[in-house]
Amino acid sequence: MMPRRVVPVPRRCQGHDVMIRYYRMMVVSSHALADAAARSPVERSAAPLRRQVAERLRQSIIAGRLPPGARLIERELIAAMGVSRTVIRETLRELESEGLIAMIPNKGPIVRELTLAEATDLYAIRAVLEGLAARLFAERAGASHVARLTRALDRTTKAYAKGDPARIFEAKDRFYDVFFEGAGSETLSLMIGTLHGRISRWRSLGLGHPQRSPSRSRETMRNLRALVAALRKRDPDLAERIIRDEVTRAAAEVTRLLTGAGY
Repeated sequence: MMPRRVVPVPRRCQGHDVMIRYYRMMVVSSHALADAAARSPVERSAAPLRRQVAERLRQSIIAGRLPPGARLIERELIAAMGVSRTVIRETLRELESEGLIAMIPNKGPIVRELTLAEATDLYAIRAVLEGLAARLFAERAGASHVARLTRALDRTTKAYAKGDPARIFEAKDRFYDVFFEGAGSETLSLMIGTLHGRISRWRSLGLGHPQRSPSRSRETMRNLRALVAALRKRDPDLAERIIRDEVTRAAAEVTRLLTGAGY
């Protein structure tokens, strides 16, 4: 588990009433928390209960239903989700290890802020790791992986045509799942999985922000098509350049959005 630390308060934004604030503590009522994270108790299924609870809270944070600075109060989560204190505490530790929440002394867990410095670091690391995944996919993936990636690209194209950020996010996640699996490296997949858990909120911001550049979606699809074409040709150098360029452009868009909000 990541060491607990207090994150400093950044400067206030000038001339903006921005949703993304740090340590100006936002207390979410039990009703709001129930609406955001658990409108009904978690249903028992084949998946471990803690995994279900973690996924529900994770998606609420990524989608912004639990905003940065929101306190996560144990008793309210227990009541809202209908699970034990042990499950909630294990879930909070997992989300802390993913960088989605922070443990503040004398305050407890809160949803971590989006900061420009962290976004810059994570996107730089993402470019390197995904570049390696592209190279390994070109060298190792079988024909079935290429076919699956092509189908995933088709689904992503349709999701962009619909213009629904949630559907786009889901379709791109499936695309990346196939992409990373085809690289054939369990170690790399684990590293990228951890990174994507951290970076999901920035990806969500970039897809759903009202000031998102209109050209960004076209640019992304052009790059993903070019990536799949390079992987079909088994060209690792070209595939790596394309995906690193796409990540760099995504980082520039998120940076623009965060900077415009005063970060």
